Amino acid sequence: MFQGASSLNLDAKGRMSIPARHRDALNVQCEGRITLTRHPDGCLLLFPRPTWESHREQIAAWPIQARDWKRIFLGNAFDVEMDSAGRILVAPELRSAVGMQRDVMLLGMGSHFEIWDAAKLAENEAKAIAGGAPDVLNNFSF
Repeated sequence: MFQGASSLNLDAKGRMSIPARHRDALNVQCEGRITLTRHPDGCLLLFPRPTWESHREQIAAWPIQARDWKRIFLGNAFDVEMDSAGRILVAPELRSAVGMQRDVMLLGMGSHFEIWDAAKLAENEAKAIAGGAPDVLNNFSF
């Protein structure tokens, strides 16, 4: 179960270091084999390869009415591997598609991660807070 936020930087080649606390789990779970794809919210999704393969099968089975969504998820999927330093390469096509600059945030979302441009994530979170909680959370409390 991945959770928590990490503030990271992309290097000049577009590589991102996976934080040590997640690196070991990813090495055990998928031998460092990862899939990155685009999300329509404006972030990237990072999946351990076995988790992605399950999602990929489900997405591939979507009906023709969902072909545009298939293109977003499957057409933008890149298989990558962590290098010996625990870095992954974020393809230029993916960085461009979501407007990702140097400063990024890696968010653990349970079975996978979201990777956001740091400024874009801050803007989205501010909008969400200003808009108030959705009705579906009315009965939720800590």
